[in-house]
Amino acid sequence: MTPSPRRAVLFDVDGTLVDSSYLHALAWWQAFRREGHDIPMSALHRCVGMGGDKLVQHFLPECDDATQESLLTTHGAVFSTFWPSLRAFDGARDLLAACSQAGLAVGLASSAQQRDLDASMEVLAARDVIDAWTSSGDAEASKPDPDILVACLEKLKIDAADAVFVGDAVWDVQAAAALGIQAIALTCGGISAGELRDAGAAEIYDSPRQLLDHLSDSIIGALLTSEPRLPA
Repeated sequence: MTPSPRRAVLFDVDGTLVDSSYLHALAWWQAFRREGHDIPMSALHRCVGMGGDKLVQHFLPECDDATQESLLTTHGAVFSTFWPSLRAFDGARDLLAACSQAGLAVGLASSAQQRDLDASMEVLAARDVIDAWTSSGDAEASKPDPDILVACLEKLKIDAADAVFVGDAVWDVQAAAALGIQAIALTCGGISAGELRDAGAAEIYDSPRQLLDHLSDSIIGALLTSEPRLPA
């Protein structure tokens, strides 16, 4: 049976395909310190993957708009100094290519700033197998709200029922669940398998390489043999 291009795999980027979660935690740590807030880096890391606006509100519920903007700007400036250190996880590009070669559409459902996403896509070296991508400007509400996944699906012209989402954070799993999308979680971003399972992940793997090694018997493999939804 020839796979239909009307099915897709959506991928988070930071912590899922690119080893950047701890760099984001460090950038946030420095941003908060510059505003006079000493927040443990471990607490910040657990919130990486949440939209930047929601992360700020999580730690500073009474934060005014000017302070939030300053924190977001500082985080972005600090993180940009880490671009030369960004590395794709082992197997990341191969995983994207394998999904594409199997006939699935490949989308990057990222809520990163476009310039950060560009840096990550450079190290992935996989533009030729990526059909669509999103950045923070594509959705009003950030993860764990599902808006960025909706935006990516719309760009791919694919229904949520015909997609699987691969992420590394609790927020990724929650965003997928809001649309009824099955989520595969990877622990390479630093979140434990237990937390990801409790959040509702359908499957958990250590890394892109391990998922690639088990692709045929994963829910991505099942997606290949299922019947896609007919156009509305």
